[in-house]
Parts: sequence; C-alpha cells; structure tokens
Amino acid sequence: MAAKAGQPSDALLDNELSFSEPPFSTQLDPRILAALADQKFAHPTLVQAKAIPLLLEGKDVLARARTGSGKTAAYVVPAIQKILEAKASISPASPEYQTTRVVFLVPTKELALQVASFVKVVTKYCEGLISCVNVAAGGTSVQRVLLNDNPDVIVSTPTKLLSLLQAKSISLTQLSFLAIDEADLLLSYGFKDDLTRIMDPTSGWIPRLGVQGCLMSATLSEDIDGVKGLVLRNPAILTLSEPATSSSLLTQHYTMTSERDKFLLIYVLLKLKLIRGKSIIFVNDVERGYRVKLFLEQFGIKCCVVNSELPLASRYHVVEEFNRGVYDVVVATDEGAGADAEEPVENAEEEEAGEGEEEDEKEEKEEIEDDNAEAGPSTSKSSKNKRTREQSPTSSGKNQKSNNMSNKRRRGDTAHTSSLARGIDFTAASSVINFDLPKTSTSYMHRIGRTARAGHSGLSLSFVVPKNKWGKDKNVSIKSAEKDEENFEKIKKRVLKENQSEIKEWDWGNRKSEIEGFRYRMEDALKSVTGKRVQEARREEVRRELLNSEKLKAHFAANPLDLSYLRHDTPLHPARQQTHLKHVPNYLMPKIAALPSGGADVNDGAHIGYSKRGRGGASGFRGRVGGGGRGGSKGGRGGKKVDPLKFKG
Repeated sequence: MAAKAGQPSDALLDNELSFSEPPFSTQLDPRILAALADQKFAHPTLVQAKAIPLLLEGKDVLARARTGSGKTAAYVVPAIQKILEAKASISPASPEYQTTRVVFLVPTKELALQVASFVKVVTKYCEGLISCVNVAAGGTSVQRVLLNDNPDVIVSTPTKLLSLLQAKSISLTQLSFLAIDEADLLLSYGFKDDLTRIMDPTSGWIPRLGVQGCLMSATLSEDIDGVKGLVLRNPAILTLSEPATSSSLLTQHYTMTSERDKFLLIYVLLKLKLIRGKSIIFVNDVERGYRVKLFLEQFGIKCCVVNSELPLASRYHVVEEFNRGVYDVVVATDEGAGADAEEPVENAEEEEAGEGEEEDEKEEKEEIEDDNAEAGPSTSKSSKNKRTREQSPTSSGKNQKSNNMSNKRRRGDTAHTSSLARGIDFTAASSVINFDLPKTSTSYMHRIGRTARAGHSGLSLSFVVPKNKWGKDKNVSIKSAEKDEENFEKIKKRVLKENQSEIKEWDWGNRKSEIEGFRYRMEDALKSVTGKRVQEARREEVRRELLNSEKLKAHFAANPLDLSYLRHDTPLHPARQQTHLKHVPNYLMPKIAALPSGGADVNDGAHIGYSKRGRGGASGFRGRVGGGGRGGSKGGRGGKKVDPLKFKG
C-alpha cells in the first residue's frame, strides 16, 4: 500500500478493522468512505482505529503517537463527518448553515499545507458543500476575501489565527471542533502564549461550552499538560506505540570521521550508488546545505536543497516531487534541531537586554509566521506592540525571568522555524544520512523517522566528529560538531531505551584504502566550493525560487501540468562544473558495488552492499556501477542476502 497523508505504514495497520465494514461503514458518511477508498485507505492505522470512534462519540482525545502514524486522518475524518451531520440538520437558508465549525492548528506552514491538502482529499465528493481555507500562508487581502464566506474548516498556526481574531477578520462563535497537531512542536516554537490568548474565556473568541478538542503529539510532557487544560475537558488519553516489527525495519549506523572526510564519504556513497533508493541528507544550517549541494554537483550528482529561506510553495513542491520520485537526493536543513534542547539555557538572567530584546523577539515571531507572505493587518501589529510593552522587564519579576529564558531558548535555537525533520510527510525515503549530527536526541529520533515507513526497511547513517578532530579545517567546520561525541552518547542511550536496539558502527573492513583512492577528486571538488560561491548560490537559489513562486503563480494556476517541468535540482553554477569529475575512471573503481537481495523491493534495500569485481561489479564500465552479472546488482541467480554496511572480501 502506498504511503498516504494519513495511511503511512502496513506495520501500523489494524488489520482486524476496515473502513468498508462496521463500525466505520455505519459511522462515516458514504462520501467520506468513497474518498478514503480512492486513496486506498482499506484499514485504519492504530491511532485512527482508537481515536476516530471516540471523536465521533463527541469525546475529547489526547493522543501520543509518532509522526507518520496516521494522526492527520485521525482528526480530519471525524471533523468532516461532524460538519456533514450539522449541515444535514440545518436549512440551507439558515444563517447558521454556512459558518466556521472546525479549526486545525499546526506549528508550521508546510504542515498546514499538508493538512489542507488532506482535507480536500477527504471532501472530494463534498464539492460545494464543505470549504477549507489555509490561512497559515498567503496574502492577507486574499485570505480576507475567502474568510468572508465563513469557510467550514480553517487551517492555521496559532499566531496567524490570533492575528485574524484580533483584526475581526474571522468569527469562531459557532466553533464545535478544535484539533491541534504536533502539539509538542508547537510549544517548542513558542506558540503557547498565542494559544492561551485564543482560548482565553474573557476574549469571547471561542465558545466556552460545546467545543470538542483533539490534541495530537509525539510526546507527552508537562507543557502538554498545560495546553491540555486549555483545550480539553476530561479527555480520553491514548498512548500508542508502534509494533516491534516496525522499529526493526530500521537499521541504524554511525561512523567516526573528520569534518573533511564527511565530504569524501558522501561522495563515494552517492556516486557509486552504494546507497539505493531515495536519500535525505540532513544538515544543521542553510550555508551547510548549499555547500553540500555545490560539492555533489561537481560529480554530476543531482540533488535539491530545501530550507526556510526558500518560499513556502517551493519547499512544499520539493517534498511533493521527492515523494513522487522526481528527485533521489534532498539536502534538508533541520533548523528546528535545537527546538527541543534537553539542557536548560544557562545564565539567562545575565543576558536580559530589557525592552529592546523583547522587540527582537516580537520581530522574530513575525518572521516565523509571515516569511514570504504579505504583512498582517495593522490592528494585529498594534496588538503585538501592545503585548510587547505589557511584557517589558518593569511589568513583572519572576514571570519575566521565566519568559526571558523561554524567549532566549527560541531565539537561539528555533530561528526560522521550519523543521523538515518533523511533521513533513516525506514518503518512501530509503535512507537518512545525518551529515551533521543533530544537537539533541529528540531531533535525531525525528530525523530517522523519515525512513523505514510504509512497511519498507530503511537505513540511517550518522557522521560523528570526535572532539580531537573538530576545528581542524575552518572551511568545512561547523560549530555544532564540537559536541558531537557528547550528543551522540545521549542519542545512543535514547535509542537503546526506546527502541531496545543499538546504533551499530559502520564496518569498513579492510576497504578504507580503496575509498582513499577517491580523496584527490574530493579535494579537487571541495576547493572549488568556496565561501563566496556558496553565498552566490544561496542568493541565486532564493532569487530563482521567488521568481518561480510569485511571477509564475498565475501561470501554474491556469496550467497545472507545467508545474511538473519546474525542477529544483538544476545546477546552481553550471558554468563552473569540472566535467572530468562527473565520471569515475575504471582504474579507480574499488571491488565494491551495490548488491541488493535477489528480488527485493527497491524500497526494501536501503543498504550498502559489496561484491567482487567481475561478478556483477563495475569492471569494464566507465562511470557506471553494476554490470548485472550473475549474483550482481540486478539480483540474478544465486543472489545472496548481505548484511547492510558490511564489506565482503
């Protein structure tokens, strides 16, 4: 079964239940069931099987389930069902017929797009009856026109929703269903204050009674308990964990390496196709992402970058096309990696900077919400300025100190909150490569959650820089790598605790000397990736994507098929390519080649395998890997299953 927004994994399915049989067939509208059938939703996932019946009964639900477990459908389906039931009992001539009854709150614009898209999927056969508006991104003037029609469903981030409520651009007096997705991520991005203001009974924005709540989160913490009190009333708490068979599909590896050797390893792995299928390469900052892209381009390895600097439409388009198989390699910047740091910020009291710092915090939140979008209503801005003055250091002591620590954490760790490790629905990724090790174990768990999904096996490989090798070369150094060893110990403990498994060291065997044969080519390519060229590429990419996003928006709306010709993996500096680096000479080819298990699914083999030259290896081919010989890379007769990442003599 293909991965869908709400149906990601065969291993997570409750095969005893079916959407086409009771109780779902009797509880859900036939139009919803038909839409789910079109998406091949045969069986509900565990969270769907538990949450949907409870929500249909009118109960509040607090569910803990990992990203990718089908949480989106778990709250969207019952919400749409309730809208259909409400409209069926009201005359179309009644003023209460067309009103906003459902609000979905999410932490990021990318996730808002995904949720809005899934709402359209579920309401496929309710055309003209149910409307949905995503206000998380886009021009305010356009949003106001759409909101004037009182859409049935609104998808938003807390800050954007608060802005619209303050500007009186939206009315939620008839709200009956409120769902918050990725609640822990939403809190780590500092949206708790906005959510508190939205739910404040004195504001009159949300009805005090009759609003059913649903809270979805990957973790349950004390902060979640605080939000639970705002949104839920005596909720049914669902703590769902995946079957052991699901976690066993993921193979986790690491290798200790210098900062410079990271580039050598990533070149060899991708150029020789030692990792099969689609790969997500995670880096820790935007500059790093472009450096890796420019480096790989030297060898003719096509890849695209995705980060918060790019327009939202471009980011979402990259993810969509990666899922469709247009791109095999995505370099993703995990800028939200520090959002859930496990250690408190030190000396926050000494770093207070008074009201000016509060102003910086306000501007940063606006940047988080309105990046690449038009400015919000003036009344919203004035309200934010008012809140800023109210929160000045002279207003309170103890609470201000706590707020400053929270603000400092967000400023230092979550600027440009566009986490591609959380919430984003990457599907069928065979491998995750942590080119830069994440700063926290939480970020690591979310990154590796991008692979080993939809019932397929997956591989994660992390590059860890030892303390004594950090800072040797400033041109390729990154500050976060200074604490790689310390962070990796925390990661190993968490993986052992949660998955009852260990991260295995990459067994190079005695083949390091063969990999060394590629070093001079790596050095040649890396020299051309200067800091100046990285900055030029960064500006060019943003300029190009902004042009595509804004100038061609109307054209793509009228000609949707043309969107398929918009590529994100084109070279950033085609005139500066060293063409000789794109081909691997025969004399350099080591006795290694990808060797999947015979007859394996392309997504079941996120492995690195090896075979001797002459038996399906690369001998006699220039710039190619795998001759398809007996037992070779095409899984011929006598193909023998190999241990991932293990060299064979």
